[in-house]
Amino acid sequence: VQLQVSGGGLVQPGGSLRLSCAASGITLDDYALCWFRQAPGKQREGVSCIGTTTIYYLDGVKGRFTISKDNAKNTLYLQMDSLKPEDTAVYYCGAGDRRYRGSYYYGHYHIWGQGTLVTVSS
Repeated sequence: VQLQVSGGGLVQPGGSLRLSCAASGITLDDYALCWFRQAPGKQREGVSCIGTTTIYYLDGVKGRFTISKDNAKNTLYLQMDSLKPEDTAVYYCGAGDRRYRGSYYYGHYHIWGQGTLVTVSS
């Protein structure tokens, strides 16, 4: 079982990045799915999570980030636009038991990607 995260990097404020989380060994559609981030000295926080009928977005990213999933590719995405310096963090994708769909609590997720660093700076 593996979640392979890619797409991070250095971007200027106002720029865009798309993160990918490619799964192997599991079918993403069977799991609760969420993007998290962790900035230095801060707790891991849920950024965007797919619920049964709704999508959760952290208040500070609403209108700028979009989560999506391609079942054919078994891949989860996070499109990040209008990036701000405060978005700088290591970003992770997480998969958990389907009963936790929509949850943004990191303790509900037990399969993690390796994380990718997003740095927003001029």
